[in-house]
Amino acid sequence: MADNQPAGGGAADDLTIDALALDEVVTFTSDLIRIDTTNRGGGDCRERPAAEYVAERLAGAGLSPLLLERTPGRTNVVARIAGTDPSADALLVHGHLDVVPAEPADWSVHPFSGEVRDGVIWGRGAIDMKNMDAMVLAVVRAWARTGTRPRRDIVLAFTADEEASAVDGSGFLATEHPELFEGCTEGISESGAYTFHAGPGMEIYPIAAGERGTGWLKLTGVGTAGHGSKVNRDNAVSRLAAAVARIGAHEWPVRLTPTVRAGLTELAALHQLDAPDFGAPDFDVDALLNKLGPAAALFEATVRGSANPTMLDAGYKVNVIPGRATAYVDGRFLPGGEEEFRRTLDLLTGDGVDWEFHHRETALEAPTDSPTYARLRAAVEHFAPGGHVVPYCMSGGTDAKQFSRLGITGYGFSPLRLPPDFDYQALFHGVDERVPVEALHFGVRVLDHYLKTA
Repeated sequence: MADNQPAGGGAADDLTIDALALDEVVTFTSDLIRIDTTNRGGGDCRERPAAEYVAERLAGAGLSPLLLERTPGRTNVVARIAGTDPSADALLVHGHLDVVPAEPADWSVHPFSGEVRDGVIWGRGAIDMKNMDAMVLAVVRAWARTGTRPRRDIVLAFTADEEASAVDGSGFLATEHPELFEGCTEGISESGAYTFHAGPGMEIYPIAAGERGTGWLKLTGVGTAGHGSKVNRDNAVSRLAAAVARIGAHEWPVRLTPTVRAGLTELAALHQLDAPDFGAPDFDVDALLNKLGPAAALFEATVRGSANPTMLDAGYKVNVIPGRATAYVDGRFLPGGEEEFRRTLDLLTGDGVDWEFHHRETALEAPTDSPTYARLRAAVEHFAPGGHVVPYCMSGGTDAKQFSRLGITGYGFSPLRLPPDFDYQALFHGVDERVPVEALHFGVRVLDHYLKTA
């Protein structure tokens, strides 16, 4: 099969995606990787060069992109494509321009080289998520060349600061520029519709229809300062350490959301298991996960909440007992589970240790029986007819959290067809992040097909 022909569908179905679109998605991904937009947190990032690159290519497709900043250099790009049906709800397509740090000494290639080697593009952002940014640009420019218009208005948003608090990115856009998203009821973005190889001959394409909430916590232990050689039963470090140990050892209860139940039901059927009886008194989700083989990895982090201690800070000299000690915890709660999460932290921290949200964002849930989800599924199956689409809940979070404030329901849909030995999930924030060229070509075709039929 020639590379410029769609897999799983006739060439006549997708004439908008030409050879130039397939070349451009590779060029755009590589170029964006070369623009270092490392987000170290605390405002240490500059997305403007990448935003200008994106805006220039959108303008080349006949659009009128807006560059918007809350903080100088922290630039977002927003543009709208007019649909043929002005009465239809608009669709948001968003991707972030920043990336997490990368240490060049740890990599096989320089993380900001954008090198294309043996059919693979290497570099930070190849998966998270400059690849999706590039796919959107390639589709939009292909539409401009062929005079293609979608049915509904499509709002494109390329955001800053997703890898930190989003205060300069989607949070700023949702708060200060809600008019740009007028009419948007649904959105798509990262972390879905990629190939997950669950065993020989079993290709799963998980589409995200939910996200756990973000509860990054700051813990403060308070005690009495004193000499390190003296008896001190009011030790802030000991008190904080005990709280951190309790949090790290806590077994969070099972809480199955509608998205997780739907995904587990479909996976059980694929593995020829009886339909799970989630209401049975003896239902054991861990026993079910054990029967799902590799596919269990899609759900094991989202059948419960979690709280993982990540940072400790106390004292300034070995023979001085400090009066305060701090720790940070990466907490995540399921849709509907925030109050339980708060109560649990109150109990686990105990006396003498206070906690507060260092950063908090809501949990999300999207319907899996909606026309939108059905169209997302159909677009993947059109090009991967042997694949099995299942809904899942993300363990982490995306900009969909901030856009949900505007009433926009979010789905994770960044399509990639990946070979069996490609560990997609391990490359998020990992070393040697990379994406196959063929995966990008698949993604461009799927996105084009979905966005024209959305």
